Amino acid sequence: MTADADIRSSPFEPPTAVIRGDSVAPLVVLLHGRGSRETEIMALADALPPELSYAAVRAPLAEGPGFAWFANRGIGRPVAESLRATMDWFNDWLDEIAPPGRPVVLVGFSGGAAFAGGLVLDNPERFAGAAILCGTLPFDAGVPTSPARLAAVPVFVAQGEHDQVIPRELLDRTWRYLTEESGAPTIARRDPVGHGIATGALAGLAGWLAERAGHLARHGFPDRTPTRWPTLPEGLPDRAAPRPRISVTIPQQQISDNSPPELQEKLFARLSTLADVGTGQSAISVPGARGFTLTGAHTGGPEEAFLVPQVREFAHLHPGHDGSLHIALPVGLAADAIRRGWAVAHPLAGIRLTPGMALVYGPRDEFELDIVTAIVSASHAWATGEFTPPAA
Repeated sequence: MTADADIRSSPFEPPTAVIRGDSVAPLVVLLHGRGSRETEIMALADALPPELSYAAVRAPLAEGPGFAWFANRGIGRPVAESLRATMDWFNDWLDEIAPPGRPVVLVGFSGGAAFAGGLVLDNPERFAGAAILCGTLPFDAGVPTSPARLAAVPVFVAQGEHDQVIPRELLDRTWRYLTEESGAPTIARRDPVGHGIATGALAGLAGWLAERAGHLARHGFPDRTPTRWPTLPEGLPDRAAPRPRISVTIPQQQISDNSPPELQEKLFARLSTLADVGTGQSAISVPGARGFTLTGAHTGGPEEAFLVPQVREFAHLHPGHDGSLHIALPVGLAADAIRRGWAVAHPLAGIRLTPGMALVYGPRDEFELDIVTAIVSASHAWATGEFTPPAA
């Protein structure tokens, strides 16, 4: 069945969209809030990078003077059947305007944020990123919210500290999932505003979109294929809960349940003995962070296997008050480390840095010391070329 037939067989009219830009540039789809129209949110494009293309789509369900994306059982709580129907309708339209291979980033405001969240959670491989503005993810509405679901899908989150429209518990739940478990490299900010986009948030969104588009132009989409750990024949075990608290700002750091200093030193000693590894101040991290670089004349790993390709830094250990590490991993392994509770994505992975960059929590005991050593050793094996992830 063709996409045209799919749209005609849906309960909704064909989409109405306002489109700006050419048919080749990455497409940013703007999704309005409940009660508004596509022309209103299209005005956002005036403050966003002009080199990108934009489309603002009218939601199919009439609601008072405007339109809504789904029937709901309360603010931010979509009815699963309604969300499914409108996502199918939208995806049929999207496949016509942006065939697979053309990068698509979703930007949703309020109810449009919940719709954008549903789309990207339903099919993460389809989208190059998503911005969730002044809204919530559609929890308990039939889309998966499992750990590492959004691995390698950059997300931008902006919320108002004084938002009285979206329930605070849903805003907080969205914030926690995206910055901790989702696997998404997430830029997250809260501004002293109500249910609206702060000036600083709009500027941040513009910069994020430009950098994401630039990264895609240079590197393309990352391979999300799951793969086996070269250093863990039985696979990566689950880490005992809970996850520690991690800062959502740059520099990213671990701020609770930190590794004891003696285990940090044991970890440093072990990693220092890996083949052709040199140590010194990290070229990218905070003062006192000890970087691990390859010193051999030849390496077989790709550029993505390094945090700083110019100096071949593949990992670094943060100072003693922190004790976590940043490492470069293939996206499939980074997703597994996040899924099993050992790591969290770096906010700038796939924006400025390699898409599999992750913060690995510092070890709390000898068992965790062995596992963290094996995780970092996998990064080393990828950088040296001793390990090559399977092609998709």
